[in-house]
Amino acid sequence: MNERGEASRTGWARWGTAEAARELPDGARRLLAQVLDLAPPPPAVPLAEVTLPDCELDDAVLDALRRAVGDEHVVTTAPTRARHAAGMSTPDLLRDRLGRPTLAPQAVVRPADHAEVVAVLDVCSAHGVAVVPFGGGTSVVGGLTPAAARHVTVDLGRLDRVVAVDPVSRTATLQAGLPAPRAAELLAAHGLTLGHVPQSYEYATIGGFAATRSSGQASAGYGRFDDMVTALTVATPRGTLRIGRAPASAAGPDLRQLFLGSEGTLGIITDVTVRVRPLPAQSHYEGWRFESFAAGLDAVRRLAQDGPRPTVLRLSDEIETMIGAAGSGRSDGGCLLIAGYEGADVRATAEAAADVLAAHGGVPLGPEAGQQWARHRFDAPYLRDALLDAGAFAETLETAAYWSTLPQVHDRVRQALLDALPDGALVLAHVSHVYETGASLYFTVICSPGSDPIGRWRTAKAAAGDAIVAAGATITHHHGVGADHRTWYATEIGDVAVDLLRAVKRHLDPAGTLNPGILVP
Repeated sequence: MNERGEASRTGWARWGTAEAARELPDGARRLLAQVLDLAPPPPAVPLAEVTLPDCELDDAVLDALRRAVGDEHVVTTAPTRARHAAGMSTPDLLRDRLGRPTLAPQAVVRPADHAEVVAVLDVCSAHGVAVVPFGGGTSVVGGLTPAAARHVTVDLGRLDRVVAVDPVSRTATLQAGLPAPRAAELLAAHGLTLGHVPQSYEYATIGGFAATRSSGQASAGYGRFDDMVTALTVATPRGTLRIGRAPASAAGPDLRQLFLGSEGTLGIITDVTVRVRPLPAQSHYEGWRFESFAAGLDAVRRLAQDGPRPTVLRLSDEIETMIGAAGSGRSDGGCLLIAGYEGADVRATAEAAADVLAAHGGVPLGPEAGQQWARHRFDAPYLRDALLDAGAFAETLETAAYWSTLPQVHDRVRQALLDALPDGALVLAHVSHVYETGASLYFTVICSPGSDPIGRWRTAKAAAGDAIVAAGATITHHHGVGADHRTWYATEIGDVAVDLLRAVKRHLDPAGTLNPGILVP
Protein backbone atom coordinates (compact mmCIF):
# COMPACT_ATOMS: atom_id res chain seq x y z
CA MET A 1 0.00 0.00 0.00
CA ASN A 2 1.19 3.56 -0.65
CA GLU A 3 0.94 6.61 1.59
CA ARG A 4 -2.71 7.13 0.63
CA GLY A 5 -3.69 3.56 1.40
CA GLU A 6 -4.11 2.77 -2.30
CA ALA A 7 -3.16 -0.64 -3.63
CA SER A 8 -0.08 -0.44 -5.87
CA ARG A 9 -1.74 -2.16 -8.81
CA THR A 10 0.84 -1.44 -11.48
CA GLY A 11 3.94 0.55 -12.22
CA TRP A 12 3.75 3.78 -14.13
CA ALA A 13 3.36 3.72 -17.92
CA ARG A 14 3.50 -0.06 -18.05
CA TRP A 15 1.38 -3.06 -17.14
CA GLY A 16 3.44 -4.37 -14.25
CA THR A 17 6.02 -2.91 -11.94
CA ALA A 18 9.64 -2.60 -13.07
CA GLU A 19 10.45 -5.52 -10.77
CA ALA A 20 7.98 -7.73 -12.64
CA ALA A 21 9.25 -6.78 -16.12
CA ARG A 22 9.94 -9.56 -18.64
CA GLU A 23 12.63 -9.62 -21.31
CA LEU A 24 11.89 -10.47 -24.91
CA PRO A 25 13.29 -13.93 -25.69
CA ASP A 26 16.33 -13.73 -27.97
CA GLY A 27 14.63 -15.74 -30.70
CA ALA A 28 11.62 -13.44 -30.74
CA ARG A 29 13.86 -10.35 -30.76
CA ARG A 30 15.80 -11.66 -33.77
CA LEU A 31 12.60 -12.48 -35.65
CA LEU A 32 11.14 -9.04 -35.03
CA ALA A 33 14.35 -7.36 -36.17
CA GLN A 34 14.06 -9.22 -39.48
CA VAL A 35 10.47 -8.11 -40.07
CA LEU A 36 10.12 -4.66 -38.48
CA ASP A 37 12.03 -1.40 -38.35
CA LEU A 38 12.69 -1.02 -34.64
CA ALA A 39 14.20 1.97 -32.84
CA PRO A 40 14.16 2.04 -29.02
CA PRO A 41 12.09 4.99 -27.76
CA PRO A 42 13.27 7.56 -25.20
CA PRO A 43 12.78 6.64 -21.53
CA ALA A 44 9.32 7.17 -20.07
CA VAL A 45 8.71 10.38 -18.16
CA PRO A 46 8.72 9.45 -14.44
CA LEU A 47 5.41 9.79 -12.66
CA ALA A 48 6.91 12.38 -10.28
CA GLU A 49 7.63 14.65 -13.27
CA VAL A 50 4.13 14.47 -14.77
CA THR A 51 2.34 17.77 -14.40
CA LEU A 52 -1.42 18.27 -14.47
CA PRO A 53 -3.63 21.34 -14.21
CA ASP A 54 -4.72 22.03 -10.66
CA CYS A 55 -8.03 20.61 -9.48
CA GLU A 56 -10.77 22.96 -10.67
CA LEU A 57 -13.59 21.73 -8.44
CA ASP A 58 -14.85 24.46 -6.17
CA ASP A 59 -14.73 24.17 -2.40
CA ALA A 60 -18.43 23.38 -2.10
CA VAL A 61 -18.01 20.20 -4.19
CA LEU A 62 -14.81 19.10 -2.47
CA ASP A 63 -16.25 19.74 0.98
CA ALA A 64 -19.37 17.74 0.14
CA LEU A 65 -17.25 14.82 -1.14
CA ARG A 66 -15.11 14.93 1.99
CA ARG A 67 -18.20 14.79 4.17
CA ALA A 68 -19.34 11.75 2.18
CA VAL A 69 -16.15 9.66 2.43
CA GLY A 70 -13.74 11.40 4.82
CA ASP A 71 -11.09 14.05 4.16
CA GLU A 72 -8.24 11.60 3.52
CA HIS A 73 -10.24 9.76 0.87
CA VAL A 74 -10.63 12.70 -1.50
CA VAL A 75 -7.26 13.01 -3.25
CA THR A 76 -6.31 15.83 -5.63
CA THR A 77 -2.55 15.30 -5.93
CA ALA A 78 -1.14 14.97 -9.46
CA PRO A 79 0.38 11.45 -9.16
CA THR A 80 -2.86 9.89 -7.93
CA ARG A 81 -4.93 11.72 -10.53
CA ALA A 82 -2.50 10.71 -13.31
CA ARG A 83 -2.69 7.05 -12.29
CA HIS A 84 -6.47 7.21 -12.64
CA ALA A 85 -6.53 9.09 -15.94
CA ALA A 86 -6.87 6.11 -18.28
CA GLY A 87 -6.67 2.36 -18.65
CA MET A 88 -4.04 0.02 -20.03
CA SER A 89 -4.40 0.09 -23.82
CA THR A 90 -1.20 0.65 -25.76
CA PRO A 91 -2.27 4.22 -26.67
CA ASP A 92 -2.86 4.84 -22.95
CA LEU A 93 0.63 3.57 -22.11
CA LEU A 94 2.27 5.59 -24.88
CA ARG A 95 0.63 8.80 -23.64
CA ASP A 96 1.76 8.00 -20.11
CA ARG A 97 5.32 7.37 -21.31
CA LEU A 98 5.32 10.84 -22.85
CA GLY A 99 4.06 12.32 -19.59
CA ARG A 100 0.78 13.29 -21.25
CA PRO A 101 -1.92 11.11 -19.68
CA THR A 102 -5.41 11.33 -21.11
CA LEU A 103 -7.77 13.78 -19.43
CA ALA A 104 -7.19 13.29 -15.70
CA PRO A 105 -9.92 13.39 -13.05
CA GLN A 106 -10.25 16.49 -10.90
CA ALA A 107 -10.10 14.25 -7.84
CA VAL A 108 -9.98 10.59 -6.85
CA VAL A 109 -12.67 9.66 -4.33
CA ARG A 110 -12.44 6.43 -2.35
CA PRO A 111 -15.73 5.37 -0.69
CA ALA A 112 -15.72 2.61 1.91
CA ASP A 113 -19.12 1.02 1.27
CA HIS A 114 -22.32 1.12 -0.76
CA ALA A 115 -23.82 3.97 1.26
CA GLU A 116 -20.78 6.15 0.60
CA VAL A 117 -20.96 5.36 -3.12
CA VAL A 118 -24.58 6.53 -3.11
CA ALA A 119 -23.58 9.69 -1.24
CA VAL A 120 -20.84 10.45 -3.80
CA LEU A 121 -23.31 10.03 -6.65
CA ASP A 122 -25.75 12.38 -4.91
CA VAL A 123 -23.06 15.05 -4.57
CA CYS A 124 -21.84 14.73 -8.15
CA SER A 125 -25.33 14.68 -9.64
CA ALA A 126 -26.30 17.80 -7.70
CA HIS A 127 -23.17 19.68 -8.77
CA GLY A 128 -22.93 18.53 -12.39
CA VAL A 129 -19.71 16.55 -11.92
CA ALA A 130 -19.25 13.37 -13.97
CA VAL A 131 -18.26 10.11 -12.25
CA VAL A 132 -15.95 7.38 -13.56
CA PRO A 133 -15.96 4.11 -11.57
CA PHE A 134 -12.47 2.60 -11.22
CA GLY A 135 -11.56 -0.94 -10.21
CA GLY A 136 -8.26 -2.36 -11.41
CA GLY A 137 -7.74 0.21 -14.15
CA THR A 138 -7.20 -2.49 -16.78
CA SER A 139 -9.55 -1.27 -19.54
CA VAL A 140 -8.04 -1.48 -23.02
CA VAL A 141 -10.93 0.17 -24.89
CA GLY A 142 -11.01 3.68 -23.42
CA GLY A 143 -13.48 2.70 -20.73
CA LEU A 144 -11.94 5.06 -18.16
CA THR A 145 -11.71 8.15 -20.36
CA PRO A 146 -15.03 10.02 -20.21
CA ALA A 147 -16.23 12.78 -22.49
CA ALA A 148 -16.15 15.28 -19.63
CA ALA A 149 -13.25 17.34 -18.30
CA ARG A 150 -15.12 18.03 -15.05
CA HIS A 151 -15.13 14.54 -13.57
CA VAL A 152 -14.01 12.59 -10.54
CA THR A 153 -12.89 8.99 -10.39
CA VAL A 154 -14.57 6.78 -7.81
CA ASP A 155 -11.91 4.25 -6.84
CA LEU A 156 -13.63 1.21 -5.33
CA GLY A 157 -10.46 -0.20 -3.76
CA ARG A 158 -11.83 0.08 -0.21
CA LEU A 159 -14.80 -2.17 -1.08
CA ASP A 160 -12.57 -5.23 -0.82
CA ARG A 161 -14.32 -7.80 1.35
CA VAL A 162 -15.95 -11.18 0.98
CA VAL A 163 -19.35 -10.31 2.48
CA ALA A 164 -20.76 -13.83 2.77
CA VAL A 165 -20.13 -17.41 1.73
CA ASP A 166 -22.95 -19.94 1.39
CA PRO A 167 -21.27 -23.35 1.06
CA VAL A 168 -24.62 -25.15 0.84
CA SER A 169 -25.80 -23.15 -2.17
CA ARG A 170 -22.22 -22.67 -3.35
CA THR A 171 -22.46 -18.91 -3.66
CA ALA A 172 -20.35 -16.04 -2.35
CA THR A 173 -21.06 -12.32 -2.11
CA LEU A 174 -18.02 -10.24 -3.02
CA GLN A 175 -17.53 -6.49 -2.93
CA ALA A 176 -16.74 -4.80 -6.21
CA GLY A 177 -13.26 -3.52 -5.37
CA LEU A 178 -11.93 -6.91 -4.29
CA PRO A 179 -8.87 -7.77 -6.43
CA ALA A 180 -9.11 -11.09 -8.23
CA PRO A 181 -6.05 -12.72 -6.59
CA ARG A 182 -7.28 -11.73 -3.12
CA ALA A 183 -10.75 -13.07 -3.93
CA ALA A 184 -9.17 -16.38 -4.94
CA GLU A 185 -7.18 -16.50 -1.71
CA LEU A 186 -10.19 -15.77 0.50
CA LEU A 187 -12.43 -18.27 -1.30
CA ALA A 188 -9.71 -20.92 -1.16
CA ALA A 189 -9.85 -20.70 2.64
CA HIS A 190 -13.38 -22.10 2.26
CA GLY A 191 -12.25 -24.76 -0.22
CA LEU A 192 -13.91 -22.85 -3.09
CA THR A 193 -12.96 -21.10 -6.31
CA LEU A 194 -14.51 -18.84 -8.93
CA GLY A 195 -12.38 -20.39 -11.66
CA HIS A 196 -12.28 -16.99 -13.36
CA VAL A 197 -8.77 -16.26 -14.60
CA PRO A 198 -8.64 -13.68 -17.40
CA GLN A 199 -5.44 -12.16 -18.79
CA SER A 200 -5.98 -9.16 -16.49
CA TYR A 201 -6.27 -11.42 -13.42
CA GLU A 202 -3.30 -10.00 -11.50
CA TYR A 203 -4.76 -6.49 -11.32
CA ALA A 204 -8.48 -6.70 -12.17
CA THR A 205 -11.32 -6.56 -9.65
CA ILE A 206 -14.61 -8.34 -9.12
CA GLY A 207 -16.64 -5.28 -10.05
CA GLY A 208 -14.66 -4.82 -13.23
CA PHE A 209 -15.37 -8.42 -14.21
CA ALA A 210 -19.08 -7.79 -13.84
CA ALA A 211 -19.17 -4.36 -15.49
CA THR A 212 -17.39 -5.63 -18.63
CA ARG A 213 -18.75 -9.19 -18.99
CA SER A 214 -15.27 -10.59 -18.46
CA SER A 215 -14.32 -14.01 -19.81
CA GLY A 216 -11.49 -15.99 -18.27
CA GLN A 217 -8.94 -18.36 -19.76
CA ALA A 218 -10.76 -21.32 -18.20
CA SER A 219 -14.16 -20.27 -19.57
CA ALA A 220 -14.62 -23.57 -21.42
CA GLY A 221 -15.00 -25.20 -18.03
CA TYR A 222 -16.17 -22.50 -15.64
CA GLY A 223 -18.10 -20.18 -17.99
CA ARG A 224 -17.98 -16.42 -18.41
CA PHE A 225 -18.18 -14.14 -15.39
CA ASP A 226 -21.70 -12.99 -16.27
CA ASP A 227 -22.75 -16.66 -16.19
CA MET A 228 -21.53 -16.83 -12.59
CA VAL A 229 -23.46 -13.82 -11.25
CA THR A 230 -26.68 -14.70 -9.40
CA ALA A 231 -27.33 -11.29 -7.79
CA LEU A 232 -25.87 -7.81 -7.62
CA THR A 233 -26.21 -4.47 -5.85
CA VAL A 234 -26.01 -1.27 -7.89
CA ALA A 235 -25.85 2.37 -6.83
CA THR A 236 -27.45 4.78 -9.31
CA PRO A 237 -28.28 8.49 -9.21
CA ARG A 238 -31.93 7.43 -8.87
CA GLY A 239 -31.28 5.09 -5.94
CA THR A 240 -30.21 1.54 -5.12
CA LEU A 241 -31.10 -1.65 -7.00
CA ARG A 242 -30.72 -5.13 -5.56
CA ILE A 243 -31.35 -7.67 -8.28
CA GLY A 244 -31.45 -11.46 -8.11
CA ARG A 245 -33.05 -13.50 -5.34
CA ALA A 246 -33.15 -17.06 -6.66
CA PRO A 247 -31.07 -19.36 -8.89
CA ALA A 248 -33.58 -18.82 -11.70
CA SER A 249 -36.73 -16.80 -12.17
CA ALA A 250 -39.53 -16.10 -14.64
CA ALA A 251 -40.36 -12.80 -12.93
CA GLY A 252 -39.98 -10.62 -16.00
CA PRO A 253 -36.80 -9.86 -17.97
CA ASP A 254 -33.53 -10.60 -16.18
CA LEU A 255 -32.46 -7.12 -15.08
CA ARG A 256 -29.07 -8.41 -13.95
CA GLN A 257 -28.14 -8.46 -17.62
CA LEU A 258 -28.86 -4.73 -17.88
CA PHE A 259 -25.97 -3.95 -15.55
CA LEU A 260 -23.58 -6.77 -16.43
CA GLY A 261 -21.55 -5.19 -19.20
CA SER A 262 -22.89 -1.67 -18.55
CA GLU A 263 -19.34 -0.33 -17.95
CA GLY A 264 -20.31 2.13 -15.22
CA THR A 265 -22.78 4.06 -17.40
CA LEU A 266 -26.03 3.00 -15.70
CA GLY A 267 -24.84 2.59 -12.13
CA ILE A 268 -21.91 1.53 -9.97
CA ILE A 269 -21.91 -2.16 -9.05
CA THR A 270 -20.93 -2.39 -5.37
CA ASP A 271 -21.21 -6.13 -4.79
CA VAL A 272 -22.09 -9.32 -6.63
CA THR A 273 -23.23 -12.73 -5.52
CA VAL A 274 -21.55 -15.36 -7.63
CA ARG A 275 -21.62 -19.10 -8.14
CA VAL A 276 -18.51 -20.79 -6.75
CA ARG A 277 -17.19 -24.32 -7.09
CA PRO A 278 -14.97 -26.62 -5.01
CA LEU A 279 -11.26 -26.14 -5.50
CA PRO A 280 -10.12 -28.68 -8.10
CA ALA A 281 -8.21 -31.59 -6.66
CA GLN A 282 -6.35 -32.17 -9.93
CA SER A 283 -5.18 -30.16 -12.89
CA HIS A 284 -3.51 -31.29 -16.09
CA TYR A 285 -2.36 -29.28 -19.12
CA GLU A 286 -1.06 -30.62 -22.41
CA GLY A 287 -0.19 -29.44 -25.91
CA TRP A 288 -1.27 -30.67 -29.34
CA ARG A 289 -0.12 -29.81 -32.84
CA PHE A 290 -2.40 -29.44 -35.88
CA GLU A 291 -1.25 -29.02 -39.45
CA SER A 292 -3.46 -25.97 -40.02
CA PHE A 293 -5.74 -23.54 -38.22
CA ALA A 294 -8.71 -24.97 -40.13
CA ALA A 295 -7.93 -28.50 -38.92
CA GLY A 296 -7.54 -27.28 -35.36
CA LEU A 297 -10.83 -25.39 -35.53
CA ASP A 298 -12.64 -28.57 -36.56
CA ALA A 299 -11.25 -30.38 -33.52
CA VAL A 300 -12.06 -27.51 -31.15
CA ARG A 301 -15.60 -27.28 -32.49
CA ARG A 302 -16.11 -31.01 -32.01
CA LEU A 303 -15.09 -30.79 -28.33
CA ALA A 304 -17.12 -27.62 -27.74
CA GLN A 305 -20.28 -29.06 -29.26
CA ASP A 306 -20.17 -32.73 -28.32
CA GLY A 307 -17.59 -32.95 -25.53
CA PRO A 308 -15.82 -33.86 -23.50
CA ARG A 309 -14.99 -30.19 -23.06
CA PRO A 310 -11.67 -29.32 -21.39
CA THR A 311 -11.54 -26.54 -18.79
CA VAL A 312 -9.07 -24.62 -20.95
CA LEU A 313 -9.18 -24.89 -24.73
CA ARG A 314 -6.93 -22.59 -26.73
CA LEU A 315 -5.88 -22.81 -30.39
CA SER A 316 -3.22 -20.55 -31.89
CA ASP A 317 -3.04 -19.90 -35.63
CA GLU A 318 0.12 -20.50 -37.67
CA ILE A 319 1.63 -17.05 -37.06
CA GLU A 320 1.02 -17.03 -33.32
CA THR A 321 2.44 -20.55 -33.09
CA MET A 322 5.53 -19.47 -35.03
CA ILE A 323 6.13 -16.44 -32.78
CA GLY A 324 5.64 -18.56 -29.68
CA ALA A 325 8.05 -21.16 -31.01
CA ALA A 326 10.66 -18.48 -31.70
CA GLY A 327 10.34 -17.32 -28.11
CA SER A 328 10.57 -20.78 -26.58
CA GLY A 329 13.07 -22.44 -28.88
CA ARG A 330 10.52 -24.92 -30.28
CA SER A 331 10.08 -25.46 -34.00
CA ASP A 332 6.91 -27.55 -34.10
CA GLY A 333 5.26 -25.66 -36.96
CA GLY A 334 1.55 -25.92 -37.66
CA CYS A 335 -0.84 -24.71 -34.97
CA LEU A 336 -0.54 -25.19 -31.23
CA LEU A 337 -3.55 -26.26 -29.18
CA ILE A 338 -3.51 -26.14 -25.38
CA ALA A 339 -5.96 -28.31 -23.48
CA GLY A 340 -6.29 -27.99 -19.70
CA TYR A 341 -8.34 -30.05 -17.28
CA GLU A 342 -9.35 -29.23 -13.70
CA GLY A 343 -11.57 -31.21 -11.36
CA ALA A 344 -11.83 -34.01 -8.87
CA ASP A 345 -10.49 -36.62 -11.33
CA VAL A 346 -9.42 -35.38 -14.75
CA ARG A 347 -7.94 -38.55 -16.25
CA ALA A 348 -11.05 -39.90 -17.93
CA THR A 349 -11.96 -36.52 -19.45
CA ALA A 350 -8.43 -35.93 -20.72
CA GLU A 351 -8.24 -39.39 -22.29
CA ALA A 352 -11.62 -39.03 -24.00
CA ALA A 353 -10.72 -35.57 -25.33
CA ALA A 354 -7.38 -36.93 -26.54
CA ASP A 355 -9.22 -39.52 -28.63
CA VAL A 356 -11.20 -36.73 -30.31
CA LEU A 357 -8.15 -34.55 -30.94
CA ALA A 358 -6.18 -37.46 -32.39
CA ALA A 359 -9.09 -38.46 -34.61
CA HIS A 360 -9.07 -34.93 -36.09
CA GLY A 361 -5.37 -35.05 -36.90
CA GLY A 362 -3.89 -33.73 -33.67
CA VAL A 363 -0.38 -34.81 -32.72
CA PRO A 364 0.24 -34.90 -28.95
CA LEU A 365 3.13 -32.78 -27.68
CA GLY A 366 2.89 -33.96 -24.09
CA PRO A 367 2.33 -32.12 -20.83
CA GLU A 368 5.37 -29.83 -21.04
CA ALA A 369 3.84 -27.66 -23.75
CA GLY A 370 0.70 -27.26 -21.66
CA GLN A 371 2.60 -26.65 -18.45
CA GLN A 372 4.73 -24.03 -20.17
CA TRP A 373 1.58 -22.17 -21.21
CA ALA A 374 0.20 -22.40 -17.66
CA ARG A 375 3.45 -21.03 -16.20
CA HIS A 376 3.41 -18.06 -18.57
CA ARG A 377 -0.34 -17.48 -18.90
CA PHE A 378 -0.08 -13.89 -17.60
CA ASP A 379 3.04 -12.89 -19.51
CA ALA A 380 1.46 -11.23 -22.56
CA PRO A 381 0.96 -7.74 -21.07
CA TYR A 382 4.52 -7.78 -19.72
CA LEU A 383 5.84 -8.82 -23.13
CA ARG A 384 3.91 -5.91 -24.62
CA ASP A 385 5.90 -3.62 -22.31
CA ALA A 386 9.09 -5.30 -23.53
CA LEU A 387 8.03 -4.78 -27.15
CA LEU A 388 7.34 -1.09 -26.49
CA ASP A 389 10.74 -0.82 -24.78
CA ALA A 390 12.34 -2.33 -27.90
CA GLY A 391 10.63 0.19 -30.18
CA ALA A 392 7.80 -1.96 -31.53
CA PHE A 393 4.09 -1.22 -31.32
CA ALA A 394 1.92 -4.04 -29.97
CA GLU A 395 -1.82 -4.08 -29.35
CA THR A 396 -4.76 -6.48 -29.30
CA LEU A 397 -8.38 -6.70 -30.38
CA GLU A 398 -10.96 -9.47 -30.21
CA THR A 399 -14.31 -10.64 -31.51
CA ALA A 400 -16.55 -13.70 -31.62
CA ALA A 401 -18.50 -15.41 -34.38
CA TYR A 402 -20.47 -18.53 -35.19
CA TRP A 403 -18.49 -21.62 -36.18
CA SER A 404 -19.73 -21.44 -39.78
CA THR A 405 -18.23 -17.97 -40.29
CA LEU A 406 -15.24 -18.09 -37.92
CA PRO A 407 -12.61 -18.98 -40.59
CA GLN A 408 -13.77 -16.13 -42.82
CA VAL A 409 -13.77 -13.68 -39.90
CA HIS A 410 -10.20 -14.72 -39.05
CA ASP A 411 -9.01 -14.21 -42.62
CA ARG A 412 -10.87 -10.95 -43.26
CA VAL A 413 -9.81 -9.24 -40.05
CA ARG A 414 -6.22 -10.35 -40.46
CA GLN A 415 -6.13 -9.06 -44.04
CA ALA A 416 -7.74 -5.76 -43.05
CA LEU A 417 -5.00 -5.21 -40.48
CA LEU A 418 -2.23 -6.09 -42.93
CA ASP A 419 -3.70 -3.77 -45.57
CA ALA A 420 -3.89 -0.92 -43.05
CA LEU A 421 -0.23 -1.46 -42.05
CA PRO A 422 1.39 -1.89 -45.49
CA ASP A 423 4.95 -1.32 -44.33
CA GLY A 424 4.95 -4.58 -42.38
CA ALA A 425 3.16 -6.11 -39.44
CA LEU A 426 2.77 -9.40 -37.67
CA VAL A 427 -0.86 -10.37 -37.01
CA LEU A 428 -1.33 -13.26 -34.59
CA ALA A 429 -4.61 -14.86 -33.57
CA HIS A 430 -6.01 -17.52 -31.29
CA VAL A 431 -9.28 -19.02 -30.09
CA SER A 432 -9.56 -19.14 -26.31
CA HIS A 433 -13.30 -19.08 -25.50
CA VAL A 434 -15.61 -21.66 -27.02
CA TYR A 435 -19.35 -22.24 -27.11
CA GLU A 436 -21.59 -24.80 -28.77
CA THR A 437 -22.45 -22.28 -31.49
CA GLY A 438 -19.14 -20.47 -32.00
CA ALA A 439 -15.97 -19.09 -30.47
CA SER A 440 -13.87 -16.00 -29.85
CA LEU A 441 -10.98 -14.76 -31.96
CA TYR A 442 -8.23 -12.78 -30.25
CA PHE A 443 -5.78 -10.86 -32.45
CA THR A 444 -2.38 -9.45 -31.50
CA VAL A 445 -0.75 -6.92 -33.84
CA ILE A 446 2.97 -6.12 -33.76
CA CYS A 447 4.29 -3.44 -36.08
CA SER A 448 6.72 -0.56 -36.41
CA PRO A 449 5.39 2.52 -34.58
CA GLY A 450 6.11 5.09 -37.29
CA SER A 451 5.99 8.80 -36.50
CA ASP A 452 2.41 8.65 -35.16
CA PRO A 453 1.85 5.23 -33.56
CA ILE A 454 -1.48 6.13 -31.98
CA GLY A 455 -2.82 7.49 -35.28
CA ARG A 456 -1.57 4.44 -37.16
CA TRP A 457 -3.29 2.13 -34.70
CA ARG A 458 -6.51 4.14 -34.84
CA THR A 459 -6.58 3.63 -38.62
CA ALA A 460 -5.77 -0.09 -38.38
CA LYS A 461 -8.28 -0.66 -35.58
CA ALA A 462 -11.00 1.06 -37.61
CA ALA A 463 -10.26 -1.18 -40.58
CA ALA A 464 -10.47 -4.23 -38.34
CA GLY A 465 -13.74 -3.01 -36.79
CA ASP A 466 -15.25 -2.50 -40.24
CA ALA A 467 -14.16 -6.01 -41.25
CA ILE A 468 -15.64 -7.52 -38.08
CA VAL A 469 -19.03 -5.87 -38.60
CA ALA A 470 -19.08 -6.66 -42.32
CA ALA A 471 -18.39 -10.32 -41.53
CA GLY A 472 -21.32 -10.49 -39.11
CA ALA A 473 -19.21 -10.91 -35.98
CA THR A 474 -19.48 -8.94 -32.72
CA ILE A 475 -17.29 -5.89 -32.17
CA THR A 476 -16.11 -7.26 -28.83
CA HIS A 477 -16.22 -10.60 -27.02
CA HIS A 478 -14.79 -9.59 -23.63
CA HIS A 479 -12.82 -6.32 -23.80
CA GLY A 480 -16.01 -4.26 -23.72
CA VAL A 481 -17.25 -1.28 -25.71
CA GLY A 482 -15.68 1.64 -23.85
CA ALA A 483 -15.17 4.71 -26.02
CA ASP A 484 -13.24 2.87 -28.75
CA HIS A 485 -16.03 0.57 -29.97
CA ARG A 486 -19.11 2.79 -29.65
CA THR A 487 -19.52 3.43 -33.39
CA TRP A 488 -19.46 -0.26 -34.30
CA TYR A 489 -21.59 -1.16 -31.29
CA ALA A 490 -24.32 1.17 -32.53
CA THR A 491 -24.20 -0.49 -35.95
CA GLU A 492 -24.29 -3.94 -34.36
CA ILE A 493 -27.38 -3.39 -32.20
CA GLY A 494 -29.34 -1.06 -34.52
CA ASP A 495 -31.28 2.18 -34.05
CA VAL A 496 -34.15 0.80 -31.96
CA ALA A 497 -31.79 -0.79 -29.45
CA VAL A 498 -29.69 2.38 -29.29
CA ASP A 499 -32.83 4.40 -28.45
CA LEU A 500 -33.77 1.84 -25.79
CA LEU A 501 -30.33 2.03 -24.17
CA ARG A 502 -30.42 5.82 -24.20
CA ALA A 503 -33.84 5.79 -22.57
CA VAL A 504 -32.60 3.56 -19.73
CA LYS A 505 -29.61 5.85 -19.32
CA ARG A 506 -31.85 8.93 -19.07
CA HIS A 507 -34.08 7.25 -16.49
CA LEU A 508 -31.31 6.00 -14.20
CA ASP A 509 -28.90 8.90 -14.73
CA PRO A 510 -30.93 11.97 -15.71
CA ALA A 511 -28.02 14.38 -15.21
CA GLY A 512 -25.68 12.28 -17.35
CA THR A 513 -23.31 11.84 -14.41
CA LEU A 514 -22.08 8.29 -14.99
CA ASN A 515 -19.13 7.73 -17.33
CA PRO A 516 -20.34 10.00 -20.18
CA GLY A 517 -19.10 9.04 -23.65
CA ILE A 518 -18.63 5.38 -22.70
CA LEU A 519 -20.69 2.51 -24.15
CA VAL A 520 -23.91 4.43 -24.88
CA PRO A 521 -23.85 5.64 -28.53
